[in-house]
Order: sequence, then C-alpha cells, then structure tokens
Amino acid sequence: MKTIKKYFFRDIPSAMGTIISLGIILFMIIGPAATKYDPLEVDMGAKLVAPGASHIFGTDEMGRDLFSRLAYGSWYSMGTALAVVLLAAAFGIVAGGIAGYAGGGVYNVLMRICDVFLSFPQIFLAMIIAAAIGAGIGPTIFALAVSWWPNYARMVRGMVIVIKEKLYVESAKSIGMHPVRIIFRIIIPQTMSMVIPQITMGIGNALIAASGFSFIGLGAQMPTPEWGAMISQGSRYVFNAPYYVVIPGIFIFLSVLGFSLLGDSLQEATNPELKNI
Repeated sequence: MKTIKKYFFRDIPSAMGTIISLGIILFMIIGPAATKYDPLEVDMGAKLVAPGASHIFGTDEMGRDLFSRLAYGSWYSMGTALAVVLLAAAFGIVAGGIAGYAGGGVYNVLMRICDVFLSFPQIFLAMIIAAAIGAGIGPTIFALAVSWWPNYARMVRGMVIVIKEKLYVESAKSIGMHPVRIIFRIIIPQTMSMVIPQITMGIGNALIAASGFSFIGLGAQMPTPEWGAMISQGSRYVFNAPYYVVIPGIFIFLSVLGFSLLGDSLQEATNPELKNI
C-alpha cells in the first residue's frame, strides 16, 4: 500500500491523474461491451439526435451512435498514442544507450543525427512525413515516432554516461561481459525510473498530436471512429449539434489531463528533487 500511495496517490494531482487514467482504461475495456450499437451502423432516420435515453451521447450526421463510436474509437485514439510513445521510446532508448556507452565516433554520429531531427519543429516534421507517405493511422504513428525518438535518445544518453562509470558496470567489464549485454541487461534497466514517467506523460502529448492529424485529414479517416476525426466531422455541425464536438473533446481533454498528471506524479516519486524545482 505504501508503494501504491508513493507512486499513485502521493497528493491530490497524482490521485486525480491515477483515477482519470484508470477511468479512461476502464472505458476502453467496458465501453464497447456496454453499447448495443455498431459504431459503423448508419441510421438515416436518427440523424443528429440529441443526447437522450436511446442515445446517451446523441448521434452523428449519419445516425451513428456517438457513445458506441467513442467507446470503439478509444482503441484507435489511445492505441495510436501508446504506439507512438512506445516506438519512439524503444528506438530512442537503443540509440541513446549505444551512444552513451560507446562514446567517441559512435556518440558523435548518433547525437548529430538527433540534432538534425531536433533542428525542425517536431510536429511540423511529423506533418511533412505523414503528408509524404499518405494519410492514415499507420502513417501517423510512424511520422510522430520518427520525429519524437531524439527526445528519449538524449535523455537516456545522459543517464548512461553517468551509469557506465558505476562500480557494478566496471565489474561486468572486468569479467568479460559483452558490451551489448552490459547495455541492455545492466545499464538500460537503470534508466527506466526516468523513462517510464516520460512515456506516461508522452501519451497525452501523442494523443493531442494524433487527434490533430486526424482533424486536418492526415490521420484516421472517416468512418473510422477516432476521436480527432469525430471532432473534425462534427465541426461542420457545431451550431446545430454542439455535443458532437464537445463530447469527444472532453474525452481527449480528460485523457491528456489524466496521463499528464500521472506521469508527473511518477516523475516526482522516482526523483523527489524535481518537486523543489
């Protein structure tokens, strides 16, 4: 219980982040089973019906149930965000770990590559990549992951430079352990206390970016029930059916808020010095 309190209920913001994040996850799990409507089922006789007993979140311009679309769409929206941060983190951890441990020419090459990527505004770079390879969820994940991996690489690089001087790493070297094993079996696990909070906070940022891509037509395409695409489609009816835009927007807002607060709590728990900064 003390460990749970330390990481997830240390104060009011962390408790809020934990509760909201768990609520979003439960909605993803329970929501699709709790609706009787198919998210793609068209009912032209129920176009733009306001929230009520039969459709608790209302319907869209094609008569599709919005609760159903939000529930199924949570897997597209949150899945996209999670895929982006995991891919970016995985590549960044590997690159940063190798650069920090190897040093010398390898360090310079990898860090200069990072500098090239970071010289562009990351969202702008991701938009260029997505526009070049085509619209869709897959291209969105690839474009955002490619533009974000340097953030993780630079963070891990700095930590590895410090960790590789520790006595237990020197002991592993002295017994002839292969550098690859040292990096991935000894050093990288020591960086997770800082990487995991960054990944958690990154989910919210990735959700905003992916939803934005869908809103401007580079991400998920209708009729895919993705939250950003729903807001884009609903913006045409914002005066006649404001719920069409507001409800998906609330889900995005709560998801970003929850995972950002949770990530901040995890970061403070793993590095208490940050609380005084």
